[in-house]
Amino acid sequence: MAVVEESLPNLARNINFLNESNKMIRRKALQDISKDINKRKPDLESSDLQRIFNELLKPLLKEFSDPAESCREQAIELMSELLTIVPGQCEYLPYLIPVLVQRLGQQEIIENSEEVRLILVRLLIKAMELNGKKIEAYLNDVIKILQRTIVDNYPQIKKNSCMAASLLAKTVPDVFHMQSESLINPLLQNLTHQHSKVRVCVLEAIGDVIQNGNGKSVDDVRSHLAQRLFDQVPAVRAAVTNVVGNWLLYLLDRYSYHHKLIPLLLTSINDSQPSIQESALAFWHDIAERPNLGCRVLVNRHLSKILPALVNDLKDWVPATRVQASSLLCVLLLNAERSITQHLQILLSGMFTACKDEEKQVVSNMLKSAKLVGYFVQIETWSHLLLDHICKNPDAASLMILAAIIEGCDRSELHGHLEAICNTLILPDVSYHLQVNVLVELYHCVQSVLSVAKEDCSAVSFQLFTVLITILSLNPTENSQLTEQCQNCLQELADVQELPGASKQLFKEHSPLLLVKLKETHKEWTSQSFERSIFETLLMKANESALPLLTDEITEILSECLDVEKNPEFRLKMMTLLSCAIIEHKPSTEVPHPFSSNALQMVQKMIVPNLIWKAGRIAAAIRTSATSAVWALLQSKAVSNEELISVSSELLPQILSSMEDDNRSTRLISCRVLTRLLETMAACQQIDYDTLHKIYPHLLKRLDDASDDIRVVVATTFLAYFDAFSDDYDTDFYKAHLEVMYQGLLLHLDDSEKSIQDAILNVLKKAGHLKPAMENTAVENECCMSDYNLD
Repeated sequence: MAVVEESLPNLARNINFLNESNKMIRRKALQDISKDINKRKPDLESSDLQRIFNELLKPLLKEFSDPAESCREQAIELMSELLTIVPGQCEYLPYLIPVLVQRLGQQEIIENSEEVRLILVRLLIKAMELNGKKIEAYLNDVIKILQRTIVDNYPQIKKNSCMAASLLAKTVPDVFHMQSESLINPLLQNLTHQHSKVRVCVLEAIGDVIQNGNGKSVDDVRSHLAQRLFDQVPAVRAAVTNVVGNWLLYLLDRYSYHHKLIPLLLTSINDSQPSIQESALAFWHDIAERPNLGCRVLVNRHLSKILPALVNDLKDWVPATRVQASSLLCVLLLNAERSITQHLQILLSGMFTACKDEEKQVVSNMLKSAKLVGYFVQIETWSHLLLDHICKNPDAASLMILAAIIEGCDRSELHGHLEAICNTLILPDVSYHLQVNVLVELYHCVQSVLSVAKEDCSAVSFQLFTVLITILSLNPTENSQLTEQCQNCLQELADVQELPGASKQLFKEHSPLLLVKLKETHKEWTSQSFERSIFETLLMKANESALPLLTDEITEILSECLDVEKNPEFRLKMMTLLSCAIIEHKPSTEVPHPFSSNALQMVQKMIVPNLIWKAGRIAAAIRTSATSAVWALLQSKAVSNEELISVSSELLPQILSSMEDDNRSTRLISCRVLTRLLETMAACQQIDYDTLHKIYPHLLKRLDDASDDIRVVVATTFLAYFDAFSDDYDTDFYKAHLEVMYQGLLLHLDDSEKSIQDAILNVLKKAGHLKPAMENTAVENECCMSDYNLD
């Protein structure tokens, strides 16, 4: 007690110094007071501290408004020390709280110093910690202070104010709910602060304020919390997870908000951070366990409320929102299981839209969700909805969903629905597309059926074969990857059926029926017809075992398509196809050319009519293709000598006419065809001299061709021409023809090209055997053969 008596005079003197105008004196007085209290030995007793505090309380609170910042700061720190060391519950709140309100809770900033405002907030926290529930009498004042300090510009003040809000909510929950909504708006204003630590503190404060306050505020903050799930900082996302998880566990009215809060927690289950995933899963387990309801039952109860909003978020203009919504859908469906069925219509509509998203993650999540639909929903349910939709809207998104759903199906359940699915895929409206993305998804559908159904695919092998051939037909040539995938898929289709000869047997089994189906519309084909492209692919890819079964149908289709009344562009494509097919399918030593049985019909009905001259570039191109087709048939020996002789009367005039064509290729190929024709006629001794005499003027004319290649080939043709003359040829009777031929040939012996000279010399040697004397006379008349010996 003596120590106190000794201190009090000093205390009174220092208190008096606090009224001095000199700030240095005031600050020195505050420092002396602090030193007397904290450094006195021995320590002051509790009763002594109580008396000292009572003397200092009002002077110190007055110093909170000191003009000097250093004095205010010293006074506040001294007050904080006293609150800590003074025992018992002191009646200082009626004095302290109004001062804090005056300094911090006004509309205008009274305390200009950020540092001083910070220690004032910390002083408030300490007062609440020390007084507990007594602070409820000052709830309105504290709320008023926090409304201002939470939105303070200084980040440290924001964080401490959030701590104060959490402490207040936990300390006086019985009365806090009446004022809790007053803090929501200030807190939300800081939820996008640039400092992540501030955002974390704000989230924690929101969690405590609503947990111990008015639960209706969940509606106000839910959208803001959802946005924080896109935060780049993991600590912020973890804070959201903890807040939502605790609300779902402990919020008094949590059942009313399940459908709003569950999506937020389930989103965290797919977070990129493993720690957040683990935390969310732990909360999810506890939430479902606590009310003795399974997670799936909990989702089932609220799926009808969650799903429409979630589907709407899949269309949001912000990519991050769409990604999170698609991620949430996967978790939601995993928990909903068979309850998905009753919401399938709205779910599929959202998935169709999301599969068109530019964000790859959204599409990936949709495919995961679709697999879950296939796993949980009975095929009878989804097949009607999805297949009907595909028939009406056969786009890539719909086919993508179908492929993923099939992948999630059980093989035993899929078996009975394979035919309906595959019959839908081969519909013209579904499979006839030029868009590569649609073709890719068609392939994925076939691949999914193969991977799930396996050997059961035998029942729908034709449909799958048709789809794959269609994709190969319509796929652009530059997309080689899809072509390779389809070819591998054909091989896989043959393998699962254990067909001997693999894909060759597959073509043999299914090509005839596919060709019959194509033939149903072949009279209406045009250049752009999808069926024409499929026919082309089938014709080019059919193997030696399948093609003989198709030749009659192929010939009938080509005959119709190459009718001279058809569109020229269309005929050009079909004639080019015929030429390529003849060249592609070569005969072997054991097996003749697959077109050999129909070759004569091809020449008579398809080729010869299209060799007739017509004006126009397309008509010229058709003639080139037609001559190429004849040459291909002759080269492949698809036409026998007897057949060629029988058609020569029709073919020869058109070949001679084609030798006059403007197109170099047409002239060149025509010369080769004529050579082969002459060789055949000579071998069979089926030639008349009138026909021979009609040919040589055309040959002589071609020796004047602008192309040296053609002139060389014509020389070869002349060799075959002279071989066609028999020994009984009456040279005297046909003397005039021989003279014209000799003279025409001799003109080219002085050609500037050595190769032409040599070729003509060989021809003259061959021609000289017919009537040597006449040839020598012609040579002498030309007087230009001194360097040549024709003997």
